[in-house]
Formats: sequence, structure tokens, C-alpha cells
Amino acid sequence: MIFSTLEHILTHISFSIVSIVITIHLITLLVDEIVGLYDSSEKGMIATFFCITGLLVTRWIYLGHLPLSNLYESLIFLSWSFFIIHLVPYFKKQKNRFNLNAITAPSAIFTQGFATSGLLTEMHQSAILVPALQSHWLMMHVSMMVLGYAALLCGSLLSVALLVITFRKLIKIFSKSNNFVNDPLSFGEIQYVSERNNVLQNTSFLSSRNYYRSQLIQQLDLWSYRIIGLGFIFLTIGILSGAVWANEAWGSYWNWDPKETWAFITWTIFAIYLHTRTNLKSVNSAIVAAMGFLIIWICYFGVNLLGIGLHSYGSFTSISN
Repeated sequence: MIFSTLEHILTHISFSIVSIVITIHLITLLVDEIVGLYDSSEKGMIATFFCITGLLVTRWIYLGHLPLSNLYESLIFLSWSFFIIHLVPYFKKQKNRFNLNAITAPSAIFTQGFATSGLLTEMHQSAILVPALQSHWLMMHVSMMVLGYAALLCGSLLSVALLVITFRKLIKIFSKSNNFVNDPLSFGEIQYVSERNNVLQNTSFLSSRNYYRSQLIQQLDLWSYRIIGLGFIFLTIGILSGAVWANEAWGSYWNWDPKETWAFITWTIFAIYLHTRTNLKSVNSAIVAAMGFLIIWICYFGVNLLGIGLHSYGSFTSISN
């Protein structure tokens, strides 16, 4: 009873803080960045992280196993993983560290908000594990898979941001070239005189802007590569441990049911990303990572809609791994 009450309190506190943080983030999008609001948002993220950690520990003690036995619990753990990725660079004592908040904060906030909303109320109640899940491999396999999903999702979103910035630059260049071709010839001399007077000032401004953009693209590419590389390691460990667990539970290492098939597709996509990233331009690898973003959600969330296969207990009424 005490654990249930504490879990209920932590759930409502985390959801309330998340709602406030979402509001603060929306305000900072509509107006110029305010230092006070930004600091409040970061403090709210830290408070939510400790609430989620307390929620997971409380549920772990109460159930006697790592809380990863249904969609609600896996979403809580996924949100906790996003918070970990968010807070690691935050606690680094580096002045020029790359800020991942624009990617990690919304991911953590909306995942936690969805998990603690009333949509998954029926899954909040703990249930006895099915025999196939009563194994020490539960912690190893599912935790590695969810950590891998979190890292791969964050890395993929960084690649999407890279693509947006890159193609936005190309669109601007293309539109400027069209305007130059379509300019009336009679205004040529006037435009030349006007542009000649401002050429030094404009050149300095554009060069600094282009330099900042190129540096941002390089940082996005670097951090995307690092985070996806880490997530790929987690995913690989999760798939291998799942194969060993499957052999113990079902007598076969691989059965090609929908969850296993899409996990393999996800692994293949990001293996292609890592290969592409080391041999081709960053834009090409970013396109692969953007495709991987959709594949992950199909694997993690979409396959559960089917409710078929050996992972049928991984549907909306049970586990999601």
C-alpha cells in the first residue's frame, strides 16, 4: 500500500512538472530566449528525472523485478533514458559543449507526458509476469533494447536537424540564383552601385553566418554519429541477449516473428548508417538515419499494434521491448 501510494504521488508530480516544462519550452519558442525561463526549465528537467528514478526504484522494489513488463513501464524507462542523455552534457563542466537540449528535452518531455497521462491508466497496475518473462534475461535484454532505442532516436533527430539546415541552405541558394536570372536588365546598373557600396559589410556578415552554419552542421554530424554509435552497441547487445533468452524460453535463437524481424531491420539500417558515415558525405548518412527514425518507432510501437507472434504479450496489454 505504501509503495502504491508513493508511486501514485511520484507519477502525478512528474506529470505536473512535465506540463510546466512543456509550457516554458513553448514560451521560449514564441519569444526571445529568457535566461530565467531557461534555468527554470533545466531545473524542472532535473526534478522530473529524480521523480522518474524514484518511480522506477519504487516499482522495482514493489514488483521484485525491473519494471519493464508492459508498455507503460517501458515508456517510463524510455523517458528516463532520454533524461540520461539530456543530463550527461548538462553536468559536463565545459564552456563550449554542444547543447543537445533542443533534441533531448522535447523527447523526454513528451514521452514522459504520454506515459503518465490517462491514456495508459489500465497498464499502471502491476501484473504477474508470464512464464516466458520470469527470467534474469528480462533486465539485460529489455533494458539494452530501450536504451538503444533512446540513443538511436536522439541521434536520428540530430541527423534530421542536419538535413533541415542543409536543404534550407540549398533552397536559399537556388532561390537567389533564380532571382538573379529573372532580374530586369534595366535595373542592373542601379543594383550594381547599391551592392558595391555594401559589398564589404555583406561579405563579412555572410561569411560569419556561413562559418557558423558549417560549424553547426559539423557538430550535428559528429554528435549524431557518437550517439547512434552508442545506441547501435546497446541494440546489438539487446538483440544478442534476446536471442539467448529466446533459446531458453522457446528452444530457438531466432524465429522471425514481427518484433524480431523489425529489430533486425532496425539493426541493418543503422549498420548501413555507420558504414555510410565512414565512407560518404554526412548528408547521405543523415538520410539513412532519418529513415531509421521511422523504423525504430515501427519496431518499438507499431509492431505492438498487431499483437501477434511470439512477442504477442508485447502488445498494448503487456510488454513492449
